[in-house]
Amino acid sequence: MTDELTAIRLQYEKHGARGYYQRHGADYRNPHEDVIGQALRAVVAQWPLDLACVLDLACGSGEATLVLRELGATQIEGVDPYTQAAYRARTGQAAEGFDFAAIAAGALRGRQYSLIVCSFALHLTEASRLPLLAFELSELAPQLLVLTPHKRPLLKPEWGWRLREETVIERVRARWFESAAAL
Repeated sequence: MTDELTAIRLQYEKHGARGYYQRHGADYRNPHEDVIGQALRAVVAQWPLDLACVLDLACGSGEATLVLRELGATQIEGVDPYTQAAYRARTGQAAEGFDFAAIAAGALRGRQYSLIVCSFALHLTEASRLPLLAFELSELAPQLLVLTPHKRPLLKPEWGWRLREETVIERVRARWFESAAAL
């Protein structure tokens, strides 16, 4: 494990994920950025993901947005409660500050995206909050791409999503889901 990863892990243990991002959100850079980019490039080449209008959920400093632009996406909206300054600095565009609880409560209701991308964040959601969040997301887009360093989260069909494909690239799990609302 690199020194940067060790430092982040220690901060997570000391302050929790929320505390870490409240302290470091403005200057945050994902230490897994290279492998996130590698995974995104691989799955976009392999799966018929629709990049017409993308929601970069928990957008961090824009690591997914920058790769998605490179791959042809032109309409991308970022959402992250802690890293808006870092996202703007790297991408040149604003990110909205909604957290998962606000999204689960309907903060994005009425919007439509072709794809939601969530990298290295959905596994941080409390298990009890995941069903409502997943259902709300299923109403926003027909496709969801989750990149995670874990086997979590496991999205269930009754939460609005059906697993289409899964692959592992450099220990990053990529899961492509289809919304039940789109079927």
